[in-house]
Amino acid sequence: MNQDKIVVVMGGTSTEAEVSRRTGAAILAALQEKGCNAEGMELNPKTFAMDIQKAGAKMVFNALHGKFGEDGLLQGTLDMLGIPYTGSGVLAAAVTMDKAASKRVFISEGISTPKCHTYNSFEQKRDLAGEIMAEFGLPVVVKAASQGSSIGVYIVEKVEELAPAIKEAFSYNDEILVEEFIKGREMTVAVWGDEDKKEAFPIIEITTTSGRYDYNSKYTKGASAHIIPAPVSEEKTREMQELAIKTYTACGCKGVARVDMMYSEDETPYVIEVNSVPGMTETSLVPDAGRAMGVEFPDLCLRILAMAGFEVNA
Repeated sequence: MNQDKIVVVMGGTSTEAEVSRRTGAAILAALQEKGCNAEGMELNPKTFAMDIQKAGAKMVFNALHGKFGEDGLLQGTLDMLGIPYTGSGVLAAAVTMDKAASKRVFISEGISTPKCHTYNSFEQKRDLAGEIMAEFGLPVVVKAASQGSSIGVYIVEKVEELAPAIKEAFSYNDEILVEEFIKGREMTVAVWGDEDKKEAFPIIEITTTSGRYDYNSKYTKGASAHIIPAPVSEEKTREMQELAIKTYTACGCKGVARVDMMYSEDETPYVIEVNSVPGMTETSLVPDAGRAMGVEFPDLCLRILAMAGFEVNA
């Protein structure tokens, strides 16, 4: 086994820091189980460039969710330092982290996605709630543009809830995304690969005890169930997997990314967003999909390293 130093970077200061630590701990344990020379590092944004060089990292396994890890900042720093890392590069990370930017990519590439409109904070002087009601009606989805793990996402079903949801979403970002509500089933498709070959994982259907796949449902054991493979026809399975690969490619992703979809009542899949650093905790989707296609979690981590150029068996 290659004994070059692998540093698993996790934590940090984002709203998703605790989930990131759980992802990082799981990855670190898996790599050590496989005999890798791996250690964990808690992200301190102010000293990271110095810390990672001091650690002697030959490869960084990015386990950061949210700010710094999924927005291109970690990737840009490592590019300047000449240290390779897992997953997507600067541009793909920045685009997929920003829901408004990724929507523009989806639309320009002809990717099926719900109708939407973006608003900037300076527009709050207008009656945004009235405008949204006129354009979308209810229910409607209001999202902070650059948050993950369903943070800053509100499904508004009552008129009196709309203005507070807009205000709360703006508390996270200067830009918000308002999106048509798609009634249907929640699906997700992981994709991995590189420029030459891309492969879609089995489709997962997500069901929850609360009826919504929110932060608590994602990270509370028993609050959600993953049905693998999703009970849809072979034709629709191929359609969703091809749509996921098209989305992954359009955004310029590398390594493993997860494409989240809504599957409407008329059996139309709609891409909602792309996660360039998907969760890898015990309740996470990608490890479950990997196991469904015969790849256990430690081997999944090794494959991700190999896609980043790390010679596992050197």
